[in-house]
Amino acid sequence: MKIKQVLALTFAATMMFAPIAKAQTSTWAIDPAHSQADFQIRHLGVSTVRGSISGTKGTVILDEKDITKSKIEATLATATVNTSTEARDKHLKSPDFFDVEKNPTITFKSSSITKNGDKLQMIGDLTLGGVTKSVTLDVDGPAPPQKGMGGKIVSGFSASGMIKRSDFNFGQKYTSPTLGDEVKFTIDVEIDKQ
Repeated sequence: MKIKQVLALTFAATMMFAPIAKAQTSTWAIDPAHSQADFQIRHLGVSTVRGSISGTKGTVILDEKDITKSKIEATLATATVNTSTEARDKHLKSPDFFDVEKNPTITFKSSSITKNGDKLQMIGDLTLGGVTKSVTLDVDGPAPPQKGMGGKIVSGFSASGMIKRSDFNFGQKYTSPTLGDEVKFTIDVEIDKQ
């Protein structure tokens, strides 16, 4: 008789606390219309070329109780690369660089998030040109959720970092100082609560 009572109480407690556990995380979708990556790289050691990549999609699993347990997966469409110069953009889409036919996306999958005061840092696997390396990003946000157009709950954040082209075998024909090895970038995303 006691075993049945214990089992019944355990089941009741599990059912009572299950909704609380579920409520700690929420799923958000990256809004491609309001998200993009901006990058900059040195050219000939004398100037900085800037560009962007859009077509950002992905999912954020946000842990409201402990932000460091949150997860993000995102993709960017390489065919959207834009430096405001048509000839350069065409070259960037070629096999010399992004090779958009073979590698239509850049992907990122977080592996850990750490908090230092009010600052967040995210580490994850970045795949560029078929090569995957771990990168560290400084995160600004997320912004407090608010009601957006159409009544959706929205938020957003920015993540910035630096990669070396040589780590990804990217644009190998063009060495420094013709084209700098370091690429600085910022990814700005707006996310919609699902």
